[in-house]
Amino acid sequence: MNIIQLAWRNIVKNPLNLLLSIILFGLGVGLISFLLLFNVQLKEKFDKNLAGIDLVIGAKGSPLQMILCSMYHIDNPTGNLPIKNVTPLLRETHPLIKKAIPLSLGDNYKSYRIVGTNHDLVTLYGGKLSVGNLWTKDYEVTIGKAVADDTGLKVGDEFVSSHGFVEDDDLAHDHVGFTVKGILEGTGSVLDQLILTNTATIWNVHEHQAEMADTSDHPDSDHEDQHIPDNSGHLHDNSNIDLLNHADKEITSVLIQYKNRTNFQALNFGRNINENTEMQAASPAIEINRLYNMIGVGTDALRSLAILIAVVSALSIFISLYKSMKERKYELALIRVMGASRTKVFSLIVLEGLILAFIGFLTGTILCHLGMEIISTYLKADFRYSFTGWRFLPEEWVVLVVSLLLGFIAAIIPAIQAAGTDINKTLSVK
Repeated sequence: MNIIQLAWRNIVKNPLNLLLSIILFGLGVGLISFLLLFNVQLKEKFDKNLAGIDLVIGAKGSPLQMILCSMYHIDNPTGNLPIKNVTPLLRETHPLIKKAIPLSLGDNYKSYRIVGTNHDLVTLYGGKLSVGNLWTKDYEVTIGKAVADDTGLKVGDEFVSSHGFVEDDDLAHDHVGFTVKGILEGTGSVLDQLILTNTATIWNVHEHQAEMADTSDHPDSDHEDQHIPDNSGHLHDNSNIDLLNHADKEITSVLIQYKNRTNFQALNFGRNINENTEMQAASPAIEINRLYNMIGVGTDALRSLAILIAVVSALSIFISLYKSMKERKYELALIRVMGASRTKVFSLIVLEGLILAFIGFLTGTILCHLGMEIISTYLKADFRYSFTGWRFLPEEWVVLVVSLLLGFIAAIIPAIQAAGTDINKTLSVK
């Protein structure tokens, strides 16, 4: 029987101790690995969606809420902005602004948000068409890959939207039909989960809904004509130029890219808006770092708990091996008599600690990835962001090394005592 077989036999002789050590070690390792996996994927999502945006301008309210709504589409708007207030920002001649992308929100299809904007948003996130074309007219849409995969929409399909950001048949705009003109390739960004159209479509949907409500209050009105009105809200070229001709309308927010980020005026641009206008400007980088800090408090607490569990599990392995060594003194003495060196006895006990640590690591890793995969389904349902448990990080090799190191440290004292067993004294007592 070789040393590995002997070590394994000694471990399984005490199934309760084995189970306790593995559960404790697995919980510690699993929690640490889960935090690594979650934080890496979350940071990737946030960083990917920054997309070089320097400033978000919207209605007064929570800056973080405005960033989460306008860039990550996981919160509600702080309000709407009259176009007359943002007119200077939308002009192509603005000395500081390289690109200003308007956003208009308010409707959804199966909880996927419909965003009124221009083609610059697709360029901003590096979007490319998989099939079809970008929208060019009112009520035409181009959808992200996640939308197409989840809803089954194809080019040429029609659908109706619901008011708000949660699917509700009672709030459906049954009088309006959207037509899918194109589907984008996957980018790994928020673009995958959006339904894009022009700004006028968002206006028309809600204006016509208001007209329908007014008509329903007058029984004598003609209900037969339910066609979409051909009003003056058309913005067929999807540019900001026509948008400026509708100063009486409103949008939700504007995404800003500077021409030069190091320009002194650009550095103070957001503060000037906040202090001198009725609008609110927020820096995505600052707000996301603030969010990281808020999340970090909970993450640090969980990481500390995981480390504590791992240390306790190492202590459990130490107690288990120490107790086992005391009970196996006679057996160890016989192994020495049969020709085993002190080094081999030492290696036997150390190997038992390493095996326990490795099994605990495997258990924790499996629990981590299964747990992440289960939780990812809820994250996708609530926030439309895709996480996965079937991703293995390079940092998990570090966790393995640390796990084995803990197993070695836990076994070192029992191993030293086992190697120093006095053969004559032990056998004579027996």
